[in-house]
Amino acid sequence: MRNSSFFKIYVAFSIIYLIILLSGYERFDLFLKPILMPIIGFGAYFYRKFPTQNILLAALALSWLGDVILLFTDLGEIYFILGLVCFLTAHIVYCILFNKQKRIRKRQNKTIFIFGSILIAIYLIGMVATLMPYLGDLEIPVSIYASVISIMLLFAFNGFLVWEKPGNQFVFIGALFFVISDSILAVNKFYAPIPKSSFFIMLTYLLAQYLIVLGVLKLNPKKEQQAV
Repeated sequence: MRNSSFFKIYVAFSIIYLIILLSGYERFDLFLKPILMPIIGFGAYFYRKFPTQNILLAALALSWLGDVILLFTDLGEIYFILGLVCFLTAHIVYCILFNKQKRIRKRQNKTIFIFGSILIAIYLIGMVATLMPYLGDLEIPVSIYASVISIMLLFAFNGFLVWEKPGNQFVFIGALFFVISDSILAVNKFYAPIPKSSFFIMLTYLLAQYLIVLGVLKLNPKKEQQAV
């Protein structure tokens, strides 16, 4: 992969950041968290041109904005809502991104797709039902967010059935990690505290973004006439 240095830097900084979180020094969020999405974004930008590159970069930029805004949630609930809106928009952009990837099969296996869709629907209903009594004024925003991220996972699952390997696997697992990350965040914030929640939220989030980016790049291999 061209310009893989950015991805290696992303992995290195992510490991350092996760070690710091695991050690309990969450105050370093302000310095380390805002640089992670730009690093992987540069990796995607300098990889080379491909049809959906700008869509991928838009999703990463929105994720970065959400990361930065959520650093200030201690100052007021409005920052949590604004961060939620940024990630909500990022997930919508990811849906668009996934929908535009090249398919190698015109149709997916309907039986498997229906089964997967039912599992995703069960997750959505279970998560919303569990959190609803604790959401207060955030019932509607959180329900909408949970619905959108479930739809994003559904798009990734559909891609898993129709895209080329191994890109389809990376994107789907990445989307799954995204859902896990947001689920941990929601349970920790609204339902019950989870030990080392910041570590697990960021571990799954950083893996999610990395795998989605890697998967999309693998779904867009270089053409024969392009230079290596």
